[in-house]
Amino acid sequence: MKAILATTYFGPVQWYQKLNRFGSVLIEQHEHFLKQTFRNRCIIATTQGVQALTVPVEKTPSNLPEERLIKDVRISNHGKWRSEHWNALQSAYGESPFFEYYEDDIRPFFEDRWEYLFDFNMAITEKMCELLDIHPHITLTESYQNSLPFGEGRGGALDFRTIIHPKHPQPDPDFNPKPYYQVYQERFGFQPNLSVLDLLFNMGNEAVLYL
Repeated sequence: MKAILATTYFGPVQWYQKLNRFGSVLIEQHEHFLKQTFRNRCIIATTQGVQALTVPVEKTPSNLPEERLIKDVRISNHGKWRSEHWNALQSAYGESPFFEYYEDDIRPFFEDRWEYLFDFNMAITEKMCELLDIHPHITLTESYQNSLPFGEGRGGALDFRTIIHPKHPQPDPDFNPKPYYQVYQERFGFQPNLSVLDLLFNMGNEAVLYL
């Protein structure tokens, strides 16, 4: 069975569950870029509650159509978003059990520069799979895969591109987020389906068992 996924920036636990559980995964690179999704944002737990970290992208030039394929979206280098994201992660997870163990693997994503969001996300995905010790068979779409009702994807594939969403998630019978240790759970209770970084920094090499 295959799964079709949208690209993600340090995607949520649910997204990485699909990488771990499906024999083959298609990642969509020919869809139009959608704002306010996991394509360029992740959700972390902080001392103030949950926080979204968003990768800024370049605006479409006025001489081009507003709609852009996700593979053509460029990361904006204006501002200090890289240092802001890294500082937020240090503040949120500096006291988590495994932050120091993994920080040297994660920090380069906030020091080096990628031109395209899709390439950046794929580099993150590759590193996270290595750290989680999961080995998905990932291929990229060669053309846009038309959206179909859940369970009716092409070739027996399940389409999770709109199901996994930060603001408007849709039902996913296979995902039941069971609690695991989180730094701020005594203050806010368990926060489900945060960025996979939350799972990694809190659970370390046991994170794969959760997936």
